[in-house]
Amino acid sequence: MASLDACSSYSSSAFISGLRSLPNQLQTWNLFYLLKCPSSRRYPSSPSPFSTLTSSLHVPAALAAAPSPARLRPRADSIDLDNDPISLLHLRIRRYHTSRDSSSRPAMDSKEADKYIQLVKEQQQRGLQKLKGERQSKSNSDGGGFSYKVDPYTLCPGDYVVHRKVGIGKFVAIKFDIPSPSSPPIEYVFIEYADGMAKLPLHQASRLLYRYNLPNEAKRPRALSKLSDPGAWEKRKTKGKVAIQRMVVDLMELYLHRLKQRRPPYPKNAAVAEFEAHFPYEPTPDQKLAFRDVERDLTERQTPMDRLICGDVGFGKTEVALRAIFCVISAGKQAMVLAPTIVLAKQHYDVISERFSKYPDVKVGLLSRFQTRAEKETYLEMIKHGDLDIIVGTHSLLGSRVVYNKLGLLVVDEEQRFGVKQKERIASFKTSVDVLTLSATPIPRTLYLALTGFRDASLISTPPPERVPIKTHLSPYNKEKVALAVKNELDRGGQVFYVLPRIKGLEEVKDFLEHSFPDVEIAIAHGKQYSKQLEDTMEKFALGEIKILICTNIVESGLDIQNANTIIIQDVQQFGLAQLYQVPLRQPYKEAHAYLFYPDKSFLTDQALERLQAMEECRELGQGFQIAERDMGIRGFGTIFGEQQTGDVGNVGIDLFFEMLFESLSKVEEHCVVSVPYNSVEIDLNVNPHLSSEYINYLENPIKIIGEAEKAAEKDIWSLVQFTENLRRQYGKEPHTMEILLKKLYVRRMAADMGIMRIYASGKMVGMKTNMSRRVFKLMTDSLSSNVHGNSLVIEGDIIKAELLLELPSEQLLNWVFQCLSELHACLPNLIKY
Repeated sequence: MASLDACSSYSSSAFISGLRSLPNQLQTWNLFYLLKCPSSRRYPSSPSPFSTLTSSLHVPAALAAAPSPARLRPRADSIDLDNDPISLLHLRIRRYHTSRDSSSRPAMDSKEADKYIQLVKEQQQRGLQKLKGERQSKSNSDGGGFSYKVDPYTLCPGDYVVHRKVGIGKFVAIKFDIPSPSSPPIEYVFIEYADGMAKLPLHQASRLLYRYNLPNEAKRPRALSKLSDPGAWEKRKTKGKVAIQRMVVDLMELYLHRLKQRRPPYPKNAAVAEFEAHFPYEPTPDQKLAFRDVERDLTERQTPMDRLICGDVGFGKTEVALRAIFCVISAGKQAMVLAPTIVLAKQHYDVISERFSKYPDVKVGLLSRFQTRAEKETYLEMIKHGDLDIIVGTHSLLGSRVVYNKLGLLVVDEEQRFGVKQKERIASFKTSVDVLTLSATPIPRTLYLALTGFRDASLISTPPPERVPIKTHLSPYNKEKVALAVKNELDRGGQVFYVLPRIKGLEEVKDFLEHSFPDVEIAIAHGKQYSKQLEDTMEKFALGEIKILICTNIVESGLDIQNANTIIIQDVQQFGLAQLYQVPLRQPYKEAHAYLFYPDKSFLTDQALERLQAMEECRELGQGFQIAERDMGIRGFGTIFGEQQTGDVGNVGIDLFFEMLFESLSKVEEHCVVSVPYNSVEIDLNVNPHLSSEYINYLENPIKIIGEAEKAAEKDIWSLVQFTENLRRQYGKEPHTMEILLKKLYVRRMAADMGIMRIYASGKMVGMKTNMSRRVFKLMTDSLSSNVHGNSLVIEGDIIKAELLLELPSEQLLNWVFQCLSELHACLPNLIKY
């Protein structure tokens, strides 16, 4: 029998050498007798010294003389998850590993990580300064970050607010009050809480109050905070901090991984100037800046580009993409242009084909559901063998069947229109190829990343000289107003978009318009139509044969129909703010009109009313970015990080949540945990498990198994999980002594991951020597799901201490340490690891 302990003489090597000294017949002894004997159905847990292992085994003469049958595998015993802490640990690690694909993001060494963190912070500052201009510069000069605090004078009675130190309350009024007879009147902000009224001097309120918004339709918080119970608010705020830290680490690790990637800069090509000369318009100042930004990304940087081009429809985003495509394909790479709808993809294909028509060697292809199976297969083969230089299409380009030969650039138009799976696939490209995202109204996730500098952004906010503002008309639905709007556009030879949020209702509108305009060609278009039918309809509308197109928001994503200068949107309250802003912007080169109709306002939610008000306020050209900011405030958090965070945001409200997010980003380098080598961790707990002779012989190859256990633990915890699960799958639940041995391996592995170099006990005190900072320790203890272990942990210098109620026997002490480290280890996703 042997033990496995890093600090004792019973090391794994001693155990293995002891096994090698066993007689061959014992090493190869089959399990027939053990399985047949009732007393051996469960593994005996009483150990015997390794020196007596050979004498403790008795092989029956009949069995020894008989030919050795094939080894029989036992039926794996069921494992009670509630009473098996190793299995519970496995569940948590597997969940994290699956959701994060941690194996694809190896830990960096500290010097490398510090360098990349500094790069991200510098980029963050550039992004904030660029996108927030003077306001951000003023904030920086004041020594603070970007602020979401509310001006008390903008509050209305009944508005919900968050006091950073007290919690959620309801704004009542701003009034003058006299604190004492000899004092002058002072303005106070009166706030109602669950258990009373509080008044706050106005100058303090402007520093501590935030508007309370939620990322859904609901405006009301679950409950108001209590003045008499500040601890409850602190707990809610702590939950928000933990959620924020997890998001920050997710973002940071993704972008650190991206910054770590390398590709040679694209060569500066003299032919680019010739290509640029073919652009028939004079670029605007913002366009020129965007051209230079993208050129520097491609020709001067060694990391893949991830740039957002934000500009209203018709402001020249496509030309920025075309020049990037030319640069990439000139170097022999492929470019993919991804659009959310086939209508927009076809428009991109036509524009690109025309722009590259002077370059016969450049092959452009469109992959869509309009094609036959044979056509698709032909295109797939051409893409695979590099015969297509530019591939245009919808989400089908992201499928597993599309194999790229040498993809260099991904251009994504209107990323907010893609589904979650498509967005995840797009994100996977960002660590290996250059990505250029075009959007007139960025999704909140894109906007946030731009604001915090995790990706670069170029704003094209100056319109071309010939552009004129669109006249927006917002009113309750009225058939006479609809008919008049259509008549006015038809009388001046134009075309009309009539947009509804759903397919249901299109036919009813068509009947009404056909009755009102019997001699006008009217058609319906939506995404559920047959491919050929939709293609023909859009083609006829583009050619002017169809005068009125009744459709769903398939036209939302920047579709360019030259003669469509009026758009009518019915049931406007059912569109998101980003959709409301983008749908009307079709062809504003002559006076265009957008008619937004809603039912009676009494039927609208507060959020829908806010959207409409924002549209009224942002009618000028180039307001897409401001609209997106309002959209983030109104729609809230939603899918900023690709997942719902409503509960986390609900703890503190959107505004305070975002300010805490900026604060966490500015201190991200302080939230790093530095692991230590596995072999350097010392476990001084006097726990030396002895495996029984029966279990040793039960294992098929004990020497190999014990060696694999040590190797798995030395590699990482995921490898140790896989080893343990494979062991249980093959041999069933391990006996108690093997469980103790596995727990020692897990304790040592988890300690190494958290920067703990030594674990020891002295009476009732458990000590852990660590390189962990106080800030990291507090973040980890705040993140604990329960206070069972957290309340007993303190950090003094470089020692984490826990004072137990009584001195525990060695095995119970190991179990306590295992449970404690398991809880702390579950907090690692909230920290940057290297």
